Parts: sequence; structure tokens; C-alpha cells
Amino acid sequence: MATIVVHGQTSPVQDAEALHLAFKAMATLIAPSNHSPIEDAQALRHAFKGWGADNKAIVAILGHRNVHQRQQIRKAYEELFEEDLIKRLESEISGDFERAVYRWMLEPADRDAVLINVAIRNGSKNYHVVAEIASVLSAEELLAVRRAYHNRYKRSIEEDVSANTTGHLRQASHSL
Repeated sequence: MATIVVHGQTSPVQDAEALHLAFKAMATLIAPSNHSPIEDAQALRHAFKGWGADNKAIVAILGHRNVHQRQQIRKAYEELFEEDLIKRLESEISGDFERAVYRWMLEPADRDAVLINVAIRNGSKNYHVVAEIASVLSAEELLAVRRAYHNRYKRSIEEDVSANTTGHLRQASHSL
């Protein structure tokens, strides 16, 4: 677990950077170094056989791979079976599990863009998601999220947040 040491007065920027580092340390996934994207893709294909998907097999594979390894699996699956893995997952699973797996398969910036869009569409009860993303990401990561959001939705985050918020949250959205 990360330790945050405070020496005297710190600026809000320093506080945000320290929190960002602490959160990153907390969410460490130790993925196997000997994984084979091809074997994982074949195992996923096998998990889709029969009536319904084998959710435990999906979690056993994708839940124990880092973002880079999941992207390798996605590429291997497409090369082996000429089919997009995300689309196949969407057709095989449903509900909260589908949403979780779908977001897990995305690059971090794309995932955050989707989370922001969902939060905006769901109204004021989920604006904390926007605030959390804006407060824990570095400037470089926020820029990547803004680009991903624009590529995905053909609008800027600022436009969508401003159109759907008021008061302090609207002002805070300008930091995105």
C-alpha cells in the first residue's frame, strides 16, 4: 500500500498527484508473465460454446490479465476467428457482467470516456464519477480521456458536461 507523506503546506496540485500515485499503487494487478494470447483466445472461444457462456472461464482469463495482455488477446482472437472479441462478448453475456467485462476490455482512456458518458446520461446521481475521474488523473491522462471521448461520441466532454450540469460541477468540468 502506498504511503503519503505530507511536509508542511502542499498545493492542491501536489495533493492530487500524491492521491493519484496512491490510487495507482492500490490497484496493482499482477498478471502472469507466461500467458499466451493465442491460448487465451482459444480458451475464450471454448467458453462461448454450448448454451450460454462460461462466465467463470471468462473471469479466469480476462480478470487475471493487464490491459496490454487483454489487448493482445483481443487481437489474437480477431486473427484466429475473424471476429471482434468485444462484439462476441456482448452477444454471449448480459447485464452488469457484460458492462463490467466490456469496460475491462477497453483501454483506460476509452473506459473513462465511457464512464463519463454514462454518468452524464444518468443524471445528477452519478456526477461523482466525473468528479472522481477529473480529480485522480494526471493532465496527460485527462487529455487522453478527452480525445477518446471525442473519438467515441463526436462531441467534447466539456460540451456534454456543460449541457447537463449546473453550478459547481459545471465550473469544475472546465478542468477537464
